Amino acid sequence: MQCTPHHRSRSRRAAAAAVAAGALAASLLGGTEATARPYPEPAAPSTVSTTLSLPSPPGGANVRVLVFHASATPESPAVNAGIEAIEKIGASGPAAQRFRVEATDDASVFTKPRLGKFNAVVFLTGGGDVLDPEQEAGLEAYMEVGGGFLGVHDAARTEPYSSWFTGLVGARPAAGSPANVQRATVEAGDRTHPATKGLPLQWKRPDKWLNWAQNPSGDVHTVARVRESTYQPGTSANGWDHPVSWCRDYDGGRSFYTAMGGTADSYTEADFRDHLRGALLWTTRLVRADCKATINAHYTAERVTQPNQPGQSDQIGEPHGLVTAPDGRVLYIGRGGGDNSAPVVTDWNNPDIGKGQGQIHVYDPKTKKVTLAGALTVFGNKGGGDELVKNEEGLLGIELDPAFRTNGWVYLHYTPHAKINRDTRMAARRVSRFTLNHETNKLDLASEKVLLNWPVQIHSCCHAGGGMAWDSKGNLYIATGDNNSSRFSEGYSGNNPEPNFKGVSFADARRTSGNTNNLNGKILRIHPEPDGTYTLPEGNLFTGKEPDEGGGKTRGEIYVMGVRNPARISVDQRTGILYAGWVGPDAGAPSTTWGPAKYDTFAAITKPGNHGWPYCMGNNQPYRDRNLPDPSKPLGWYDCARPKNESPNNDGLVNLPPVTSNTIWYAPQGGAPDFPRDAAGIPSYKIAEQKLLLPWLKGGGQATMNGPVYRFDAASEPKDKWPAYWDGKWFVGDFYDGDQPRHAVLTDPKTVGKGGLPVHAESLKKIVPVGANGIRNLMDWKFAPDGSLYVLDYGRGFFTSDSKSALWRVTYKGGEATPAAADLARKAEQ
Repeated sequence: MQCTPHHRSRSRRAAAAAVAAGALAASLLGGTEATARPYPEPAAPSTVSTTLSLPSPPGGANVRVLVFHASATPESPAVNAGIEAIEKIGASGPAAQRFRVEATDDASVFTKPRLGKFNAVVFLTGGGDVLDPEQEAGLEAYMEVGGGFLGVHDAARTEPYSSWFTGLVGARPAAGSPANVQRATVEAGDRTHPATKGLPLQWKRPDKWLNWAQNPSGDVHTVARVRESTYQPGTSANGWDHPVSWCRDYDGGRSFYTAMGGTADSYTEADFRDHLRGALLWTTRLVRADCKATINAHYTAERVTQPNQPGQSDQIGEPHGLVTAPDGRVLYIGRGGGDNSAPVVTDWNNPDIGKGQGQIHVYDPKTKKVTLAGALTVFGNKGGGDELVKNEEGLLGIELDPAFRTNGWVYLHYTPHAKINRDTRMAARRVSRFTLNHETNKLDLASEKVLLNWPVQIHSCCHAGGGMAWDSKGNLYIATGDNNSSRFSEGYSGNNPEPNFKGVSFADARRTSGNTNNLNGKILRIHPEPDGTYTLPEGNLFTGKEPDEGGGKTRGEIYVMGVRNPARISVDQRTGILYAGWVGPDAGAPSTTWGPAKYDTFAAITKPGNHGWPYCMGNNQPYRDRNLPDPSKPLGWYDCARPKNESPNNDGLVNLPPVTSNTIWYAPQGGAPDFPRDAAGIPSYKIAEQKLLLPWLKGGGQATMNGPVYRFDAASEPKDKWPAYWDGKWFVGDFYDGDQPRHAVLTDPKTVGKGGLPVHAESLKKIVPVGANGIRNLMDWKFAPDGSLYVLDYGRGFFTSDSKSALWRVTYKGGEATPAAADLARKAEQ
């Protein structure tokens, strides 16, 4: 029978009087309020037997919800508002999703068979010990046979001595949680769960925000977080990962908890009622939902390649990139550094200077065997050392033709050793097409068709780029690095025009990245043709025929300019958005003279443009110009809105496209540093004044490794695929595994590509495991057609492969959404 407000208020007055009397007695006796049974040695609930007999699962098609609101402390005004809101939720919406509500503060309900009539139990309790051991055992029995539980706000303070109840709610509030009402931003990161999928991505609302004694992330599935930078979280703050609503399958049933709802006004909010509605639809078994997707234990990371045989590269080369084939095979490349026994030639007088082998391996998950498909003789094996010794050229990128299943075409981005000029120390980088024999997994090296060649200087290291990706229109994107040293500009803007070898600058990125007539430091876009040539698609940054400034100063292949070392790029086939990441320079801190610290960068790119390097970084933070005759003296600040390339090494346009802000940038100090700006728009670059806009990441040693956007295929059968929670999330990582990013982020469609920051981030560090025995040095990661994730671990050395160099596979083992389709309360909702 549905409870009326009159009946509720009468029982509450009696309860309030009892609580007040108890408080007075405790005061007179010198005790404390809010204890209802003797402690410290209560009987554990698991030792208490109960004869309670309940159906499995509880409730039925005539869906009922029990709202339990007992409290060992004075009852909050939010309780009555909460009950009324839940009644309205149950009486509204589609007929198939309606339910009846009964409210009580009588804990004896948990020892009675009638408990089995309720599909879900809501705790609007005010905290303290409100269940005796037998009653708690009854609640436990209810969950064990498939019951549903929804805890709201102070429910996390209930049954404080019960470890089982701690597991049920998921976490306990920390001392020092703020008690006042504050307006804050909630990140509704789960866009598939019924409790959050309809909420704003950034949900601004007032409430009382609890901190957690122990963060439950990874043990529960968090559907929403509160952003601590938007309010005062107090001394026990949890940081960027501050869960506020979560769920999980628990002890046979379904448990959902939200820390929101601490005020009566919360229940008048349409969005908060929708949040409760979604939680109740799942806990009552009216709909299915996935509450397992971010629980660490549901993922398995397995190394699928073995260490190489001594002196061989039978399993893996120096890891540098991977791609997955439609049939599940994985093709991965070695840049060109050999194993520790391979000769390294650094003498430019030796014809074998830098000669290495860029290997292509194929892993077949059906046979679990690796085949060395072939090797290209590349320039790039010079070992480590100074930037005038080491080199990052070699075999840099791999992609498969969209029709690979039928034609076997493989595209490789590499620097052939046969084309180097030892006198001028120049090389010819190229993208070529080869054919793979599907039966033997061998690459036909004689089948090479060279699509594109361009010159690169190889006197000095570094930043070769290398990634490639297709869009849905058959256009191939090619990421090229700026091939410049940053050591001659104190680690700030790579814009020193002086250092050169035989007239070719190697420390001025205005010759490369900032040059509209140079293919280095760019993301190119071409349309490969069947005969091995290419055409230019419409809509690139330049046509190549611009009449500006006399003509002949642009390249039509350029889609994006102003990038430094875009080693990994990807294209989301559903949206067409290009995702890229590039490594920044080397300055460890910002400079009031020269500009920002090293910013490693990720960008979601929706149109052709100039992304800044070496003029501006991050959200249009400018560097200082320098030029001859004395490049050690600063000139004016670059104008990000109207950048000019006035380098003596520039053979392109002087007037450049305006700079587009980037999506993510990070420095040793933290994620997305920002500074106050003066009247001219120049940041102060003072660390004491900086604000970190993305507190979930920071650098130090840092090297971006852009990842894919995951797309969930509901029609596919594989059991190892990652769940729908990750659909549409962009995977961003770093070569290193400390505080650097290894996250899946969510962008706002309204601001993506326009400099908008990500609105949510989910850590992957326990799922794609870090540490000495995990994937410490992430080099590339791609999803396979079966929905599993393949990851390359570079190994523990540089310019070589070692025993830790490996291909890994990360699979999901959490199973399907719950409840089972057969257990839905109303089968029509399947």
